[in-house]
Amino acid sequence: MTHNSTQSLFDELDDLLETEREALLEGDLEKIAELLSAKENLMDKVNSLERVQTAPLQALHDKATRNQVLLDGALQGIRRAAMRLATIRHIRRNLETYGEDGRKTIIEGEVVRKVEKRA
Repeated sequence: MTHNSTQSLFDELDDLLETEREALLEGDLEKIAELLSAKENLMDKVNSLERVQTAPLQALHDKATRNQVLLDGALQGIRRAAMRLATIRHIRRNLETYGEDGRKTIIEGEVVRKVEKRA
């Protein structure tokens, strides 16, 4: 690969990493999924290069690492939200209380709300 095409590849990957960062900061998970195949293709091309200066690769590595930290944070937030929703669903089905004797009592059942329509 010529120097110009290598630089073009690095620039394209740099732009993609910036776009990915913006999507991560905005919480646009669909955009992140769309960028994945393009990112994989560009990374494969970079990995196939024989001689590369380390400075441009280090900058790309730093950006990819930064994005990975953001992605890990987003995934952690999604997991926490899912756990919180599961807890809320559980609470709606079962009410756990403690009696005067200190024993746990579980009251099962979901409150069914029904509206009666009268003419």
